[in-house]
Amino acid sequence: MGFYGTLKMIFYKMKRKLDHGSEVRSFSLGKKPCKGSEYTSTTGLVPCSATPTTFGDLRAANGQGQQRRRITSVQPPSGLQEWLKMFQSWSGPEKLLALDELIDSCEPTQVKHMMQVIEPQFQRDFISLLPKELALYVLSFLEPKDLLQAAQTCRYWRILAEDNLLWREKCKEDGIDEPLHVKRRKVLKPGFTHSPWKSAYIRQHRIDTNWRRGELKSPKVLKGHDDHVITCLQFCGNRIVSGSDDNTLKVWSAVTGKCLRTLVGHTGGVWSSQMRDNIIISGSTDRTLKVWNAETGECIHTLYGHTSTVRCMHLHEKRVVSGSRDATLRVWDIETGQCLHVLMGHVAAVRCVQYDGRRVVSGAYDFMVKVWDPETETCLHTLQGHTNRVYSLQFDGIHVVSGSLDTSIRVWDVETGNCIHTLTGHQSLTSGMELKDNILVSGNADSTVKIWDIKTGQCLQTLQGNLTCLNRDSGSGCVTSCGSIMNIGGLSSALFLRFLRIVIHYM
Repeated sequence: MGFYGTLKMIFYKMKRKLDHGSEVRSFSLGKKPCKGSEYTSTTGLVPCSATPTTFGDLRAANGQGQQRRRITSVQPPSGLQEWLKMFQSWSGPEKLLALDELIDSCEPTQVKHMMQVIEPQFQRDFISLLPKELALYVLSFLEPKDLLQAAQTCRYWRILAEDNLLWREKCKEDGIDEPLHVKRRKVLKPGFTHSPWKSAYIRQHRIDTNWRRGELKSPKVLKGHDDHVITCLQFCGNRIVSGSDDNTLKVWSAVTGKCLRTLVGHTGGVWSSQMRDNIIISGSTDRTLKVWNAETGECIHTLYGHTSTVRCMHLHEKRVVSGSRDATLRVWDIETGQCLHVLMGHVAAVRCVQYDGRRVVSGAYDFMVKVWDPETETCLHTLQGHTNRVYSLQFDGIHVVSGSLDTSIRVWDVETGNCIHTLTGHQSLTSGMELKDNILVSGNADSTVKIWDIKTGQCLQTLQGNLTCLNRDSGSGCVTSCGSIMNIGGLSSALFLRFLRIVIHYM
């Protein structure tokens, strides 16, 4: 048995003696905040000094030796040194037996004194004694709420609990894929740095809590495209981008509902768009794609190559894949504006596309879904089964989910090309879908939203309502569009609150 195991046995034996003695009183291990590490601008983090490992060290560190002499103010009894030497010569079990007998022969006040000497040994801040990497590894096993509480323990623990990479992992576990963007890293105090990932987690938690418990606020209605049709929507962070057949895009604040800027440059209606960070990409009936700076409204590149309307696109990191009514797909580098690859094989307009950085999946008016290797420009699988135009796709790297005008939704295995499930129940065109893990949410022109389990093919919920567009972002925001206006918050009735609660429950 180790040193601390022995101390623990002695401590609890003394506690039991006090509990059953003439002076019964409860004693517990106190939790005193550690002093933590000191921070200096020259040396950085300095861990707490090591906790003493012997009674001699303990008395030297805490002044217990002097305190004992002050309390007793008597000379050591004769024979004490000989008794200690004899004690040291005994085996471990013999020492424990001797201590048991010693405790049994002590008065309660003497036992209390021993407890006061032993108790500080249990108040050991082992986290501060570890290298920072190991300390962070230990803290990574805590739940986020426990991390926030740990940050209140001491200065050093707060520095550790604010670690950005630690919170990135917590966000990853909860499906939060973007940090909260700040213009510059905010310095709180010397040694403390603002964590964008922690802010993103807290913001997401507040949003989820508001959806579950808060009252539904009146939706903001955004008007700006006059009588023209809103053809596409993107939601990223606190910004919304709308494209219209009036040849423009508008950037809106999701917080205030105000139009921040209008992007002018296309000579035809805008029918597709993507947004990430400060980059917006748009596709138009003028057969071009444009890359925009969302902050300034500047057009960075105009991408030429398609011979008909650019009807769909999907952005992944620095590449965007566009699909056109010319039946082709093109892979572009958005930083250089260069066309990297052309994918040919469909025999009708390409209506939807998904790209995960490795595979491209496209759906077209030829009733087909195709899986491509963009680097070699080869079609790996042609997924046949739909009996009408394919309008919507979702792709998670393992499953392809396609929605068609034939009213069905099909789930495919991307590696084999086999159809796993055919989801039936909608009565019209499935125009929008969102997939997370095994849960699929589909929006249909029959004014219903259905929630499916793609592993079993089972429909879990059906919600009735006038929903024309479904767009989910990592912040659980939802935007719906109808005609020339948009609603932030969506359905203006109890249906929307029920819808969000049910979707969040499954997703």
